Amino acid sequence: MQLLIANFTEFQLATVITFLLHETVFFLSGLPSLLFERFGLFAKYKIQKRSNTSAYQNRCVLRLILYHVSVNLPVMILSYPAFKFMGLRSSLPLPHWTVVVSQVLFYFVLEDFIFYWGHRALHTKWLYKHVHSVHHEYATPFGLTSEYAHPAEILFLGFATVVGPALTGPHLFTLWLWMVLRVLETVEAHSGYHFPWSPSNFLPLYARTSMTTITECCTQSQGTMPRHLFTWTGCSGRTMVIARQRDH
Repeated sequence: MQLLIANFTEFQLATVITFLLHETVFFLSGLPSLLFERFGLFAKYKIQKRSNTSAYQNRCVLRLILYHVSVNLPVMILSYPAFKFMGLRSSLPLPHWTVVVSQVLFYFVLEDFIFYWGHRALHTKWLYKHVHSVHHEYATPFGLTSEYAHPAEILFLGFATVVGPALTGPHLFTLWLWMVLRVLETVEAHSGYHFPWSPSNFLPLYARTSMTTITECCTQSQGTMPRHLFTWTGCSGRTMVIARQRDH
């Protein structure tokens, strides 16, 4: 961290370096499931027997690069003043580990809450047809499809991910750690594979990838249900949270 601080401004660290870190983690963690599918590796662990063609996989990768450069990077640059105002810093020393852990846990719970209710909204008839259907173009997922979505949905997902850090004004190291964990989580959930070493086999509140048919507001789409650490259920005007069962 000290080397980065010495060679880059805080603005560069919070924007360009954050973007490059995201791209590196996302593509390195997402490419294995793409290659497994392309070459028929670990077939017995594949949740669906269908596979995407190489051309269809390549289409996903090219569009992801376009969306990331034209949507994600500009949003990171434009949102920097807001993060700075809320207390984002990159200077040493790093925060105590208890602060980092507590903040990251808070981000997971808040993001999960926003994402769950937002995803329900995306499955209403109009939003599904005009926005969320793009994400379900790949009914047979692989890791990189986790961020394949309509630009409007990309903005929503970005909001759900950064609202926690925006509220707490964390150290940049904490923001990076949260981003890396969040990327690894969503890539694994969309990998299309369930291995003996998959996180859901060891973490009781972690929901593994599962095939299901989503039927909501007369709109049907077959694909992967997103992971949720909890099940959020509205009941009598209140919001209740209960531990999520492994399969949705």
